[in-house]
Amino acid sequence: MAVQASDVEWVGVYPPIGIARVGNAPGVDDYTLAPETIGGLPDARGGYQTANGAIKRQAARFRLYAKLRSGGFAELTAGEGVSIEWRVEVANLKAGWYQFKQAMDLPPPFAKSAQWRNADHRPRADLDIRPVRRVIGGTNLSGPAYRFDDGQFLGSFVPLGELRTDEAGRLLFLGGSGVSASFPPGMRPTTFANNDRWHDDLADGPVRARVTIGGTTFEAEPGYVVVTPPNYAPGLSGLVTMDDTVRETFMAQGWLPRPTETNFSADVWPIFERLTRLQWINHGLFVAHGIGSPLNAASPEVVTRLADASAENRPWRERVFALFRAPGPLGPAPLLQLPYIYGDLYGESGEAVLTLLSVTMTMHEHLRRWKEGDFASDWAGPPIPVDFAGHTPEGQVAQLTRAGLSECLGGPFHPGIEISWPLRRPELWALHHRPEIAERGLYRLNLIAEGEAVRQDFGATLTPEVCLGPDGATGAAGPGALTRWLGVPWQTDEASCNSSADYEPSTFLSMPSFWGARVPEQVLSSESWTRVTEVPATPGNAAFLQRLKHAFHREDWLRDVRGRTYFERIDNMVRLWATLGVLEPRPTPDWLVQTGFPTEVHLETGRDDANPGTDQKPKLVAIIEALAGDVTPPTIAAPSEGPAGPQVHVPPRHRFRQGEI
Repeated sequence: MAVQASDVEWVGVYPPIGIARVGNAPGVDDYTLAPETIGGLPDARGGYQTANGAIKRQAARFRLYAKLRSGGFAELTAGEGVSIEWRVEVANLKAGWYQFKQAMDLPPPFAKSAQWRNADHRPRADLDIRPVRRVIGGTNLSGPAYRFDDGQFLGSFVPLGELRTDEAGRLLFLGGSGVSASFPPGMRPTTFANNDRWHDDLADGPVRARVTIGGTTFEAEPGYVVVTPPNYAPGLSGLVTMDDTVRETFMAQGWLPRPTETNFSADVWPIFERLTRLQWINHGLFVAHGIGSPLNAASPEVVTRLADASAENRPWRERVFALFRAPGPLGPAPLLQLPYIYGDLYGESGEAVLTLLSVTMTMHEHLRRWKEGDFASDWAGPPIPVDFAGHTPEGQVAQLTRAGLSECLGGPFHPGIEISWPLRRPELWALHHRPEIAERGLYRLNLIAEGEAVRQDFGATLTPEVCLGPDGATGAAGPGALTRWLGVPWQTDEASCNSSADYEPSTFLSMPSFWGARVPEQVLSSESWTRVTEVPATPGNAAFLQRLKHAFHREDWLRDVRGRTYFERIDNMVRLWATLGVLEPRPTPDWLVQTGFPTEVHLETGRDDANPGTDQKPKLVAIIEALAGDVTPPTIAAPSEGPAGPQVHVPPRHRFRQGEI
């Protein structure tokens, strides 16, 4: 049914915050689409990588919805008397911002003052990459006129992405290609977050729209786009998402009610399920929460016990609840509690509770009710995802409102890899300044005026008091205001914030993890999975234990960028980030599911399968395994023979000589 102007109460851009991601795949159609449902997978559109291993960009798609005077929502698309004009401003302000020392909203004595990055450079404006606003309106549009390619860093142009529209006039924002560089060229990075004379091509900024319906024009409540690094583990979630973190702020301000009841399926099982799925990115979390663990939320037997609200099961629930540390900014860090994920203060204080991440207050309260048996035991199996198109317009708005932040990690913020700690500040949000906008203002940022530049100068040193005070740095958002809090370039931070196996080589297990759900640490490789699944095996079969060796084997995700020193590692990451594997979901063979494996694994792809035949050890193991009599021995090519078929791009492999390591 066509919407008339008289039907419309207000119009909003959805999602309020959309997440785009950089990628190096060069093709016009080499992009994926950001999830549009809470906890949903990105739309891979044929895969997250190209055939030669290049990583596709993730596009953020923005839609317009009208709130109808009669109640409910309707999506507005171009055509039939409706025209849409989109206006987008983005910037990258990292190099001209302040060094990351610590999140400035932490309690004393942990919050620290910070000095300018590139403190010796004048004029400061040379450091800010600020392309002019782009405007687009119509259907199926793209091209040079819509590219953010006129912003400069120290006199060099740095493209920050582009706009497109689809067949319905919806907006597509595609970010940059992941290029980070120094000026002058050839400088090597030296630290995780504050490399002077460096830039990257992340960006963020407002997305505004004007829609005309039969001659009447409406200015939409604006949205916002954030361009982040790649998602190397699509479909996996952090234990605490940015949506969880933001909702705690909303509830503390009274913008959302706190839950008063707990349902097992919606409020308890997801906590354990998220922990279990982290088994694919960290070997320690695999041991603690994965296959075979008493906390394995993929096991029907374990879930049955978790869902048991009986008094007889209460002692067990109490033991499990006692494993979770209570959230709070102060106090010691209980090392025999969960989750084993680093927190905001890791590396700064070995004693404070914020050294490790905690579940949110809401999650902890649901666990407390669960422990006491005060919950609805409503388990009927894992929830069945509903496609975006399967939701009503009201449901689509609800999904889009939270989908973007549900895809991002909600900590640790040291400084973070997608969006950082300012999102937990109430003054950053529109409702803090305009409570009257109520429903339409939830999840919308407080924006500076269109065409205005984000303030970069708070003096040579930014103190926590000035940062968080009146007219401080977290009171409003505009082009570049969010990504400036992150490390520059992003690759050095990703290669620095790893698991305990890096920081403490003698540790028993590799947990804690840092940002494993986005930046994996130990992974199941495609070579291992091939050895697992080549032939069915059952208990008693000669191949069974051999298959389990491969199923439980984990490899270092950073193995090909390690180098001989930390400085080589971060330098290699800047150059080689696109050669790293992406963890993609794959179905588990039925015979393996029957032994207790989950129905889906997350497998490293785009690395080994793009480089066949260079490592002969898998073939040697296959020959040995064939001695059991249930596998056909592989064909052994003559030494002079090369791989058959056309050659594809081979990701670089590091090889060291004796004495180099």
